Amino acid sequence: QLQLVESGGGSVQPGGSLKLSCVAYGFTPDYHGMDYHAIGWFRQAPGKEREGVSCISRTGDLTKYKDSVKGRFTISRDNAKNTAYLQMHNLEAEDTAVYFCAAAESTHCIIEHDDWYDYWGPGTQVTVSS
Repeated sequence: QLQLVESGGGSVQPGGSLKLSCVAYGFTPDYHGMDYHAIGWFRQAPGKEREGVSCISRTGDLTKYKDSVKGRFTISRDNAKNTAYLQMHNLEAEDTAVYFCAAAESTHCIIEHDDWYDYWGPGTQVTVSS
C-alpha cells in the first residue's frame, strides 16, 4: 500500500514562506513506487470544498498551478528520496487551509478533480495570520 505523509505546515505571517514535503512509503499492489505516480497538492479551508493547488508529473517535466498561486508556489520532486515538495512564498491569509498531497499512477497530472487521485496523505495545517 502506498502511503503519503505531509509535513512542513505551520503558522506564518502574511508575506512569509513555508515548504511542505510529501514523503511516500511503500508500494502499490503492482509494486509501483512513488516514481510511477503523479503528485498533486490540494487544500481545504474551513467551510470550503477541497481544491487543487498544484501537480507534477512522475518525471517532473509537467507542472500545473492554480491561478491564484502562480508565481508564489513552486512544486518539485525528488524521486530518489520518494519526496515531493511545495515551496510557498508570499503567503496570504487566503492560503490558510489544510494541505494534502495525493498520488495517481499516470504520466501526466491534473488539479481539476481530486477523485482522479488514488492515494492521499492525512494533511498538514497551514495558517497565515498577522
